[in-house]
Amino acid sequence: MTSTPRFTDTKILIIGGGISGMAMAIELITRYKIKNIVIIEKSGGFGGTWRDNIYPGAACDVFSSLYSYSFAQKFDFSRTLPGQEELLEYLTDVAQEYKLYQIARFNSSVRGLEWNDDEMRWHTTVIIDGGKDAEYGNSYEIVSDFVISAIGQTCKPKGFDIPGLSDFKGKVMHSARWDRGFNIANKRVAIIGTGSTSAQIVPEIAKVVAHLTVCQRTPGFVIPRHDHELPQWQRFLRSYIPPLRRRVRAEAMNFRELFHQAVTNADSPYADLMRQMNSGLIEKQLSHRPDLQEKVKPRYKPGCKRTVITNDYYPALAQENVDLETAHIERITKDGIKLEGIDEAKEIDVLILATGFDTFNFLGGLQISGLNGQKLEEIWPGGVAKALKGIMIPSLPNFGMLYGPNTNLSHNSLILVIEAQARCLSAMIDRIYALRQAENGTLAVWPRKEVTEMHWEKLQERLQKTSFSDPACTSWWKRPDGTIVNNYPGTAIDYQRLLETVKWQDFDAIGTAADRFTAEVNKHSTQNVPRVVEEAWLSRGSIVAVALGTLAAGVTLHRVWRQIAPLRM
Repeated sequence: MTSTPRFTDTKILIIGGGISGMAMAIELITRYKIKNIVIIEKSGGFGGTWRDNIYPGAACDVFSSLYSYSFAQKFDFSRTLPGQEELLEYLTDVAQEYKLYQIARFNSSVRGLEWNDDEMRWHTTVIIDGGKDAEYGNSYEIVSDFVISAIGQTCKPKGFDIPGLSDFKGKVMHSARWDRGFNIANKRVAIIGTGSTSAQIVPEIAKVVAHLTVCQRTPGFVIPRHDHELPQWQRFLRSYIPPLRRRVRAEAMNFRELFHQAVTNADSPYADLMRQMNSGLIEKQLSHRPDLQEKVKPRYKPGCKRTVITNDYYPALAQENVDLETAHIERITKDGIKLEGIDEAKEIDVLILATGFDTFNFLGGLQISGLNGQKLEEIWPGGVAKALKGIMIPSLPNFGMLYGPNTNLSHNSLILVIEAQARCLSAMIDRIYALRQAENGTLAVWPRKEVTEMHWEKLQERLQKTSFSDPACTSWWKRPDGTIVNNYPGTAIDYQRLLETVKWQDFDAIGTAADRFTAEVNKHSTQNVPRVVEEAWLSRGSIVAVALGTLAAGVTLHRVWRQIAPLRM
């Protein structure tokens, strides 16, 4: 024996231990009783985004009542919009509850994946990045029946390509790689970027730094952040009264779904409301700074870029120790930042890159060879990512992905999307295993290229009619040529319904069980995957009417019982 089979051989390999990877593993374990799973995670623990992003002010911009798994709902968050530490604690608790630590391998990364046509299995090269495990060996190979990528769209920080950066002698930090051991107090700081991340960092560090220069390329659409601490009595009621907590979550769901019109249809009343909220915030918070009012005013359609939700960003820009610069960055010097049109460079000690992520590289730069040795760059010419329903890729057999191309939402909780994807992929895996076992053979399935292309073309046609396509701005979900490869055009419910049905005729198959697969497709061409229904079906008025009707019925029954009870004695 040259290796430990349980260590190097598994049914399902999941790449990534964030919200997506956890959801996928839990779905497989709880619903389909599949336990032969390995999770490869690059960092030292579960949490994904909420483990990576530890910058000052890091917090969620989706209501806490909606930002938890449907199967592990948390209603005792301390705030309506919880912070990073509380969210990481929640995810850690979920991982412990479902015993995910038993199947996880941390401080490990995937270098490449190769499909073996003869074995009809995936061979994945894993690199051990550090710790004691690296003393036993720096790499090994895992062979698996299926591979699920849970890497996501925001795993790789985006670099900053500007002359002179390597010459800078001060401290450089990306927002997603924050050095918590570095003391930023009393330093001269410059931050590049004015999106949601920067809007959370700026107010926090402006309190302690000597001077802060905020470098803005495009102003964000800023609206108020309705965040407050949740009283103990509310948390208690939500935790122990199921109908109430379901109602709170449903109302949050309905509210966020309504926001879809605001960020996709610039002519909608919701988009007008968003404009009013933004202009009202500017006028109120920057009334004494007309120079800043003009600088921060967005000049594009609401929703073209990710909406910034904050109450303290504009006031922070107005502080005496803060400058908002809109000039082009010419270069970085050894001790500062040189702006176009300004003779002298601004001297700084710290440069913060709030420049986002490499969101067009959906598989994190992995080297992937699929069917017949076809490389990923051949499957995705020009780097344009295309996946059927955002979860499966042509020529990659028995391969799935979560939070893939055109599945991002800019109006609602991504957990809604991720759960639907995990449900759909798990149901497909279970069906494939069932067909394999029936023939005691092999079976590999992948989406047909023409079906995937048609799906992608229909999405692009819809997306080009939304605010996402506004040429007046750039965003992390739109390529330079205008192709939108990240966002989904519909609502969260629309996407959930898209995944409710698996059309097996959209797939090709090979293996000894391929004939049975074809026969099954001819007999039962579709498979139903029930979605999690979380929206409210009844209005508040209807609920009150039902409650009153139930109460009245109860009173009537009580009266009838009092009348007949003596007759029964």
